[in-house]
Amino acid sequence: MIRTLPLPLPGSLVDAHRIDLSALYSTGWGVDAFDVTAAPSGEIYALYGVHRYTWNVGDDERDPALANFGYRLLTRYSPDGVPLATALCCPAYRNGLGEAESAVANGDRMTLAVLPDGALAVSAHPDRTTLIAPDLSSVLRAYDAPGRQAFEEFVPGDPFAGSLTVTPSGRLLCVTSEYGVHRYGSCIANIVGVADDPLTADAKPTVRAVASLDPAPAHQTEDDLRPHVRHRGEPVGLDNRPRPSLTELLTPDTDRWRWDQSKLGRPTALSDETFVVPVFARTFRGGSRGQPFVFALVDDQGEMTGRLHGLHEYRDSPFTGFCFNVVADPHRHRAFHLNRYGLYAWNADGRLRARLDTTTKAFKPLTRFTLTACTPAGELLLVHGKQHLVLSVPVPDELGDLPAAVEDALRAYARQRTALKKQWAPTDWHWVASDLPVHRL
Repeated sequence: MIRTLPLPLPGSLVDAHRIDLSALYSTGWGVDAFDVTAAPSGEIYALYGVHRYTWNVGDDERDPALANFGYRLLTRYSPDGVPLATALCCPAYRNGLGEAESAVANGDRMTLAVLPDGALAVSAHPDRTTLIAPDLSSVLRAYDAPGRQAFEEFVPGDPFAGSLTVTPSGRLLCVTSEYGVHRYGSCIANIVGVADDPLTADAKPTVRAVASLDPAPAHQTEDDLRPHVRHRGEPVGLDNRPRPSLTELLTPDTDRWRWDQSKLGRPTALSDETFVVPVFARTFRGGSRGQPFVFALVDDQGEMTGRLHGLHEYRDSPFTGFCFNVVADPHRHRAFHLNRYGLYAWNADGRLRARLDTTTKAFKPLTRFTLTACTPAGELLLVHGKQHLVLSVPVPDELGDLPAAVEDALRAYARQRTALKKQWAPTDWHWVASDLPVHRL
């Protein structure tokens, strides 16, 4: 079913901070979408943020109309796309407004996953995972660790993973971080692993490492061993991690130094045993279009069995706009990717079955969207970055029919967007909900 969902701002939040919804983002405020996912029940969860920062406003400012602020927002929708509740978490600034500490572990590149028991997992780098009740009313457990930094005293914690993806059988596809990756003095995503046991508020499972990015991170000590991430029965760290690494496997295809300082994307499950692991070369200030990237197919034993074929490093580059998301439908064994140049679909063998060219009039609107997930029902979830709307696109049984299905969805999006404007009366595409229950986590 084609649905269009708004990303609402709580009316109480807009009123408390006296947000000028018509102000340009160049004045220091903005709304940003981070991730959208769906539960097997059909409910949808969206993670996004709102912030305001003014350079000459002090940390002790008590006027809500002037004080700097920042929040992460979680919104839950019914299967029909009706917003049910919103939660505020992770206040970004310590100002004079008396904001309470959040029980949600904050970090970079926050993502969502719905666990088999219905709990919502919010993950962030480095290896911070928070379990939240399905109705967003409370935090069940936070697995948190500060992450080691160079020249700072090591502080132990209770980490889990920087991102999670649930396979059809309930396994968890995880990404964990290590210190010293590419010789950096911080924790960077480096390990892809699988957890066969459930993650709950009472216990976290052991993650079995199946692939690594950097084969030999620098300057590690015994403190950098993670007991819950294991390779060959021992904690990952020092000299123990899967080899050959992804960069070592890719080295024969290109110059070795082109993969120096490469980054690990968020893996996705193509099936219970096969995963798509994105690897991207380093980025440059002057532009990175043409840099190498690979969507590798890796099985649960750590063997690189292939890749998603059919993309040109320059003509189909995800570096334009930093469109690095790859999503998959593990029930139907398909993978999808959207960037500024097209929407791509692959089968289980990694063969490209559909390419929707965004230079054509019909698909040019896709350049405004970000692909975030494929639902258990086989629908693609896309977020419009400026209009703050989520579009669900049903994928047909035959990938050859995908162009027609996307055209229908884009036409429906225009109609449904018009209906939402009449219902919500947004200001510059900012949707305010005054009657939505708001939880503070």
